[in-house]
Amino acid sequence: MSIDRSNQGAAQVPRSTSRLATGSSAAARYGSRAVFGQVLVLVAFTVGCLAVGAYIGRNLNGGVGVAFFVGSFVCIIGLNLASVQGREQLAITLLFALGLLLGLAVGPGINAYADANPAALWQAAGATAAFVALLGSVGYATRRDLSSWARGLFWALIGFGIVAIFVSIPHANVIYAVAGLVVFGAYTIFDFNRLRRSGIDSAVPIAAGIFLDVINIKRVPVLP
Repeated sequence: MSIDRSNQGAAQVPRSTSRLATGSSAAARYGSRAVFGQVLVLVAFTVGCLAVGAYIGRNLNGGVGVAFFVGSFVCIIGLNLASVQGREQLAITLLFALGLLLGLAVGPGINAYADANPAALWQAAGATAAFVALLGSVGYATRRDLSSWARGLFWALIGFGIVAIFVSIPHANVIYAVAGLVVFGAYTIFDFNRLRRSGIDSAVPIAAGIFLDVINIKRVPVLP
């Protein structure tokens, strides 16, 4: 009794192809988790640098803070350029320097709030963490590519900054706080969605973006 094995061989092709597809999918998920983990570690270390800078600079005067703010902008530009050129160690160093310089810049303000009402400072930090975690989860879980948000968010940020600086309106604190939370909350969703779709080479710029989202959300309620 002869057995026709041609059909069996043909039947094995889709099975092996399915295994390859499954392996590729698993590798993609592993790579995505690795990037996610690295970004969160970078953000955590940068927040730590911020805390160190705030402690060191707690007694500095406000004029010096302007120089530290300028230095932080230089770090943002530098880390993006370093990432594009593949100089990861330099980009990470500039990211941590960004956290340290911003800490030095905002140290006197944080110290003043800590002296006046320490509980309010801790409550604000907790609320910021919960807000970022919630919106970050939404952005990371969203399968849709939100890259189309980039231009709209940029102009919303520019408009928010111009209005906050130059326009005086009734109940400004409440309006600025709500508008700021909307803008920077949308940026948080956008950055975590970008994290879902990015490779390891984009880890440092995305970590910088998420760190700045956290800082801006934390500062929104105290806008003048």
